[in-house]
Amino acid sequence: MPDLLNMILHIDQFLGTFVTQYGEWIYLVLFLIIFGETGFVVLPFLPGDSLLFIAGAFGASGMLNPVLLSVILIIAAILGNTVNYAIGRYIGPRVFTSNFRFLDRSALIKTHVFYEKHGGKTIVMSRFLPIFRTFAPFVAGVGSMNFVRFQLFNISGAVLWIGSLVTLGYFFGNVPIIKEHLNTIVLIGIGAAAIPVLFGAVWKIFKKKSPAA
Repeated sequence: MPDLLNMILHIDQFLGTFVTQYGEWIYLVLFLIIFGETGFVVLPFLPGDSLLFIAGAFGASGMLNPVLLSVILIIAAILGNTVNYAIGRYIGPRVFTSNFRFLDRSALIKTHVFYEKHGGKTIVMSRFLPIFRTFAPFVAGVGSMNFVRFQLFNISGAVLWIGSLVTLGYFFGNVPIIKEHLNTIVLIGIGAAAIPVLFGAVWKIFKKKSPAA
């Protein structure tokens, strides 16, 4: 875990090393990371937003092809969500009653509530919400969302997510003040990922302390 945390906090350094060492293979590495984060509910901790932003910055520096990068990662995000949806559909509603050790039940339930409130838009909106984006397609599969409808939201969300963050990284990732505070930005991203969990815990405490109506 310390090595993983170190990698996340210094993703700019690690990505630069990977680009230097692996050359064109870096596109496959990035594909697998995005595919893994969006395709499997056991991998919500993989770097997503920060990785896309920094990859965009490397695109601006000429170390990566930004167009090729965007296309490959959009495909990875679409395929990842599709696999996650298929797994959720296969497991079905029993996921809420059975004890699956590999699932974070708290995150699953929060995503389910979010999905019930926002419907199919959840697939698009969750792309920009760490943890939620890993569970949203799974919940859509559990809820037997129509596959064609799911894919419309899936593709739209992937294009918006990848396109916007890679573009932001391309134009702003090499700005000196941003590069100097990149670790802080990553920490903020990690904090954002923890907000849903913390909010849920505080809400439960508040409900327990509130007098019964």
